[in-house]
Amino acid sequence: MDFEPDYVTLQTDGIVVSACQCLFGQTDDESACGYCLRIENNSADKIQILSKTLNITDNKGNSYAECGIGFKGEIPCLEPGEYFEFESTASLKAPSAVLYGSCRIVDEARNKTKDIQIPLLELFSNKPSIVLAC
Repeated sequence: MDFEPDYVTLQTDGIVVSACQCLFGQTDDESACGYCLRIENNSADKIQILSKTLNITDNKGNSYAECGIGFKGEIPCLEPGEYFEFESTASLKAPSAVLYGSCRIVDEARNKTKDIQIPLLELFSNKPSIVLAC
């Protein structure tokens, strides 16, 4: 059986954020759920991704938030046409959850900061155990 990731995409002012659920291999924790984010700079200006706010809320009402500068210590700069990919995992306390949030970017040519929304992504802890590359 082939497993194809379901991407969700949202565009704001030429910045495209795509997200999908990914499984990065077998783990002992069956509730571990992987996800990929891809941020594409389709604007005319160089941008820098300063910070992120990621929220996960499961179908039992449990919530988790991750706020911080950059992505695992990296603060990416993207020229027009470039992209950045970020992969991480979340431990779900329920069979399903949603991931949502935003990234704060600075348009270096205009010296203007703004928040770019991350599309709402459904996460399921019972997805098939197939290793994917997003």
